[in-house]
Amino acid sequence: MEYIATFYSHFGAVRFMRLCRSQGLPARMAPVPRDLSSSCGTCVFYQGDAPCASGTWPEEVEQAAQVLQEGYKIIYRAE
Repeated sequence: MEYIATFYSHFGAVRFMRLCRSQGLPARMAPVPRDLSSSCGTCVFYQGDAPCASGTWPEEVEQAAQVLQEGYKIIYRAE
């Protein structure tokens, strides 16, 4: 499955992308799609069997969504 995560800072996006890659998950940084909002404007698209690459969401993650053909389904939002 493909997912997208947005972040509070560009640094958080870089750290998350590295975390995904260290666990063998394909990941790439990109501008945040218009359908989603983000504090820093940078997101990470990644693929995996589970929506959270590390088992717990890093505090830098603002929200995460599953990528669907018809758009996005929010699966996590920081409080």
